[in-house]
Formats: sequence, C-alpha cells, structure tokens
Amino acid sequence: MFQRILVANRGEIALRVFRACKELGIEVVAVCSEADRDAPYLRVADRVICIGPAPSKESYLDIARIISAAEVADVDAIHPGYGFLAENPSFAEVCRSCKIEFIGPPEESMRLLGNKVEARELARRADVPVIPGSPGPVETDKEALRIAREIGYPVMIKAAAGGGGRGMRIARNDMSLQNCLKQARAEAQAAFKDPTVYIEKYIERPRHIEVQVLADHHGNVLHLWERECSVQRRHQKLIEETPAPGLRPEVRQAVCEAAVRLCREAGYTNAGTCEFLMDEDQNFYFIEANARIQVEHPITEMVTGIDIVQWQIRIAAGERLPFRQEEIPQHGASIECRVNAEDPYNGFRPTPGRITRFIPPGGPGVRLDTHACEGYMIPPHYDSLVAKLIVHRPDRDAAIRCMLRALEEFTIEGIKTTIPFHREILEHSAFCEGRYDTTFVERHWSG
Repeated sequence: MFQRILVANRGEIALRVFRACKELGIEVVAVCSEADRDAPYLRVADRVICIGPAPSKESYLDIARIISAAEVADVDAIHPGYGFLAENPSFAEVCRSCKIEFIGPPEESMRLLGNKVEARELARRADVPVIPGSPGPVETDKEALRIAREIGYPVMIKAAAGGGGRGMRIARNDMSLQNCLKQARAEAQAAFKDPTVYIEKYIERPRHIEVQVLADHHGNVLHLWERECSVQRRHQKLIEETPAPGLRPEVRQAVCEAAVRLCREAGYTNAGTCEFLMDEDQNFYFIEANARIQVEHPITEMVTGIDIVQWQIRIAAGERLPFRQEEIPQHGASIECRVNAEDPYNGFRPTPGRITRFIPPGGPGVRLDTHACEGYMIPPHYDSLVAKLIVHRPDRDAAIRCMLRALEEFTIEGIKTTIPFHREILEHSAFCEGRYDTTFVERHWSG
C-alpha cells in the first residue's frame, strides 16, 4: 500500500479522497491555489502546498507545479479526483514517468475512451450498441449533410473530445445543420483545443443511464450496477438515483454487462463509468466513458456497500478485487442532489460569496459530502458545487421522502443555492412516479 498520496484537486472531492486515504492509513498531501489557501477542509490533510494563483490554469491545471509539489513531498501516488486533470492522459503519463503512480486507468485507455469517435468504434468491437451516426469525424459540411439525410433528422452534433455538454448542438433540418456545425466546431476548439465533431441520430426524450465499473490489474472487471442521471439542465446533472426506476431486469443486466465488455476491450483498470442513452422502449446506446471517479459515485456506494474511492487506491496499489460479480448487492434505493451555489430562479447564475449560516441535515439514511461550512467563502474561480446530499432508504418512495426532509433541514444562508429547486423536482408527480427523461427540467421549468 502507498505511504503518502498527493490529491491534485480541491473542494468536496479532495476532502472525499483525504478521508479515504486516512482510513487506509495513508498520509495526505493537499495542493491548493491562493484562493483556497485558508479553506477549512485543508486541515484534514497532513501537509498543504500552495501551487499558484487562483486561476485554474496557473494552479490546478498546471502539471509542472503539481509534479513539483509531489516530488517535494516525496509522494508515492497522485489522486486526480474529477475535473481538472483527472482525464488528462498526458498528466497520467508524466506522473508515471516520474515514478509516481497515477490513481486511475492507463493513459492508453484514457486516450482511447477520451475521444468519442474512437470510443464508439471500440464499443462496436465489444458488441455494445451505439447510436446510428457518422462512422468517424465529419470533415466537411457536404459530408455532414449526406449523413444527416441518411440517418434522418433530428441529429446531434458532438465534439469528439467533448464533455460536460460543450460542443453539442441539435439540428432539425439542412439549414440548422450548417449553423450548428459552425457553432459546435468553434465551441469544441475553444473548450478542448480540438474542433473535430461527429454526428449521431438524436433520440427524442431519452433517459441517461450510466454504469459504474471497477477493474483491477488481475483481469477482474466488475460492474456496480447502474445510475439514473436523467434530471439534467443543459446536459449538466442535477439529481441522480439508483436503481434506475422502472428498468426491466433483463435490460438492467444487459446494460451492465455491456459496460463490462467495453472496459475489457479498452484494457481498462481502476474505477470508470460507461454512459448510455435509453429510448422509450428501453433500447440502450453507448455514448461515452468517463475514465475517473464520478460526482455521483456516493449513491452506488450506498446501495453496494463498496467504498469506490478506497478501491481506486487499492487497485492502483496492485490489490485484487476480493468479490465476485454475483456478490455485489443492490440494496435499497439512493438519491443524490447536487447543491450548487447558483440562483435557480435567475438563470442558474453562479452565486459566489461567504456562507453566513450553514446547518447540515442529518438523521437516518442521510449522508452529506461537502467541504463547505459556516464562514466559508465560495470563490468565483471554480465549479459551483457546494455539497452533495445523499440519502439511502429501503425503497424509492422512502428515499424521496427522506430527501425532501433532508432538503428542508439543510440551511445555507449568505448565498443562493439550488436547494429549493431540488425540492420542487422531488415533489413533481412525474419524478415521484419515475416518469422522466433528460428533457424533464426544460419541459417543466422553461426558465
């Protein structure tokens, strides 16, 4: 096992990794920007190294500064969390070339899965369904028009190196296709330094289902069941739950087995997630893979009893997964609400500032993953996530009631948050009945 790990991230996920390390008896080295220097969560670390100014590109995205901190602290490994450099294969390669283990998959797998065009081809080889679309990148508008007419409108234009909803546009006819191509390429170039796009058939009102996978270095690839991630706004997830409501048992088994086949084909190790779209008949199609820990991993931990972050570390250290697929449970139901520093009634505008009052919820079945507290200053430079509120109860109805009770208890003052919006969603009849898809928020809350 590692003796000392550097956590190359900040906020909630950094604290989550700190705790996993502490329980494994591993020393923790934290890095921080000047904006985070006085953040209370850093007290959990054994050592803190400031790596630069507030802007991410000068601190959390600066590979040289992070490696220098790791070498100064004499760490065995680096955990990247999610976001920032977590899915950067060059960072993983640099870590390993410096004899520092990267707690994540091989860089070759990251490159393969990080490019959506190559990932689609990998899925085909693994006999995993993909959405009909272009066989590879679309080079010209003429080629795009031909493909769109063949598969039929509407179509989705996607950035090959994309993520987080950036570089994505829906085209419903020839004219909008040409405009959307230009916009998607420009956004992809700005966001990912790669203007490459491809085209897929757009599935109307789909569900977004993802499967958590763990894979060790001894040939064991196991799924930890599925998560429903369809409550989204502009492709950004708001609420996740597991099990996915109303999923037929044979479909649940098929989609989970498809994720395992894909990860085997990619030579994947460590924790990862395969994401799928599902139509109204529960036909599913692979869309992308995330080669990192997911924001919503706690709900999987709650229903399986498996600490995914600890197993990320154990796998990187060479340990073998000790359980078989049939031994992994799916007990009860779990829901996660992402509480963001945003004003949901003013276009979800970010609301950085100081938290003047912070009263966390508690009681049976409630888990709160947060780095925030009373007096904490939320900086304007980073993601707006303040907390992840997770509940786990014997069944879905009980989980919804528990979440509503916890949201009512959760008090954050000084800034606007998404707490009241989450309550609206969980009280909506379509959510309560499990009748929702990725268009749910836009259809019912057009603002």
